[in-house]
Amino acid sequence: MRKRLALALGLHLLSRTLMATDPTETKELETITLGAGCFWCVEAVYQRLEGVESAVSGYMGGHVENPTYKAVTTGRTGHAEVVQVKFDPKVTNLRTLIDFFWEAHDPTTLNRQGADVGTQYRSAIFYENEEQKKIAEASLAAASEKFSRPIVTEISAASAFYEAEDYHQEYYELNKSYPYCRAVITPKLKKLGLE
Repeated sequence: MRKRLALALGLHLLSRTLMATDPTETKELETITLGAGCFWCVEAVYQRLEGVESAVSGYMGGHVENPTYKAVTTGRTGHAEVVQVKFDPKVTNLRTLIDFFWEAHDPTTLNRQGADVGTQYRSAIFYENEEQKKIAEASLAAASEKFSRPIVTEISAASAFYEAEDYHQEYYELNKSYPYCRAVITPKLKKLGLE
């Protein structure tokens, strides 16, 4: 008898919990993929922004399937190091995220960010739809007024995204004492008011 009562009570509590869950509260996330030099830097920036649910390092824009980091670093696969950002548009918007993009790197240097040189380090915005394309283009036009040299950022339709190897994910968080992180990423985060 006790088992049946406990089971009935458990089912009742479960049904109340399920009924209390509002299906309209499900987050509808948007995705934008950004290349701004080394993906370790970009990931560290976007992980800290309000409304960003995930920032995953990977590769996009190339012509080789399932590229590896070693292959991408040769510059022969055509891929850029990118971060795929999933965000909640109820908390932040694409324009805000792209405004951080212009501040987080130098979009006027072709295939280069600091000491990182090659097409894999190019400045790029990979949009998911026409609305994102329009926002990216308008943001680029506005940002152009802030730079003394022309912006060379590629704005292209998103293609296949290949997640980078596990050791590249959360890189800054797991390796803050690494010289590259101390010399490049930490100052960038401080400059942006994120550290």
